[in-house]
Amino acid sequence: MFALPKTATAPFCPAEVRGAVAVPDGLSPWKRALRFAGPGLLVSVGYMDPGNWATDIEAGSRYGTALLFVVVLSSLAAIVLQTLSLRLGLVTGRDLAQMSRERYGPRTVKVQWLLAEVAIIACDIAEVLGSALAFKLLLGVPLWAGVLLTALDTVIVLGLKGKGFRQLEAIILGLVGTIGICFLVQLILVRPDAGEVARGLVPSLDALKQGNALYLAIGIVGATIMPHNLYLHSSIVQTRVVPVDEPGKRAALRLATLDTVASLAVALFINAAILILAASAFHRTGNTEVAGIEEAHRLLAPLTGAAVAGLLFGIALFASGQSSTFTGTIAGQVILEGFLNLSIPCWQRRLITRGLAIVPALVGVLTMGEHSVGKLLVLTQVVLSAQLPFAIFPLLRFTDDRALMGVFANGPVTKAVAWSLFGVISSANAWLVVQTFAA
Repeated sequence: MFALPKTATAPFCPAEVRGAVAVPDGLSPWKRALRFAGPGLLVSVGYMDPGNWATDIEAGSRYGTALLFVVVLSSLAAIVLQTLSLRLGLVTGRDLAQMSRERYGPRTVKVQWLLAEVAIIACDIAEVLGSALAFKLLLGVPLWAGVLLTALDTVIVLGLKGKGFRQLEAIILGLVGTIGICFLVQLILVRPDAGEVARGLVPSLDALKQGNALYLAIGIVGATIMPHNLYLHSSIVQTRVVPVDEPGKRAALRLATLDTVASLAVALFINAAILILAASAFHRTGNTEVAGIEEAHRLLAPLTGAAVAGLLFGIALFASGQSSTFTGTIAGQVILEGFLNLSIPCWQRRLITRGLAIVPALVGVLTMGEHSVGKLLVLTQVVLSAQLPFAIFPLLRFTDDRALMGVFANGPVTKAVAWSLFGVISSANAWLVVQTFAA
């Protein structure tokens, strides 16, 4: 017997998706894994958006590969939290926002919804700035014009109306593949020192004592784990139709976890590649003050001796902004439907969110100048950091609840790890917010 999720009724957004993917028991393990692949990929793009670039580039240029272990540990923490998110969705058949609406009072739910919407807008501002900068680097247009050009992605969303999740996942796969190939080629061009990379993978308290290394390390954590991804994952994993009995759910959880680990491993590679690229191209050559994406692009070609390095950098940045745009739109719809039980057409959701992101991005660029992108990107990550505990806390409470999750509730080890992560991440993000506004 199969449970058909609510997301399998019409086109593109969670309430409008055609073609939910059935994963019957009779398929070979390889085919079942392929049927389940996709949701993790959509989530992973939030871990490689333009906001991550700013912290990774500055960390690599200032401290070489010394903070590479922070990228790895942040990604491992993300895997734990996203696995809990998909578990909630598959076991209960409801996403994190819906569950919050059922379990908390109306005022609490409205506050949660408002905070989640602020996080979505902050994330979209980062995508606007990243895409606008990519337009400037690739087309030579002024940054303010690039900001306005980002409004055109609403047309792309309209073009996807009527498409299913498998088509969307294929588009995201193409964009993520583009990012990965671009950085792989750039790493080949800069030829990083394998010994330095290996040393950077070893956790070191001494590395965090250098200058503002601790601030950057916490910035990497804040930029890596996105609050809206926890809502998103618990919803889109339900596009896979699986048996509702206990063995069926266990099998689904294994496949979904495999999909998540593999997808976030790709995100880990890309984030690590950005930091290693900055360390090899800038720190190793004495350019230790490179703190912006545009400056990094400008220096890449002369330092690597290959004009294609700058071009690939711009293409990867554009692909990063666009892939994050698609998943941000879906996450926004999940949050709106889950918290408020309100559904609007996906293109309208995209238009509203992008409009709310373009205005502050444009104001920031026009008032602070074209070289303000780095500062604005860091600010969006601080806003996201402040929202993160409000998404993690209910997720842990729900997945700990044996009355809700049954045999799939978190065990003692998972509880200890998850709540420790909550404490560390919440404390780190609170410190980041205080330090940013105190500076």
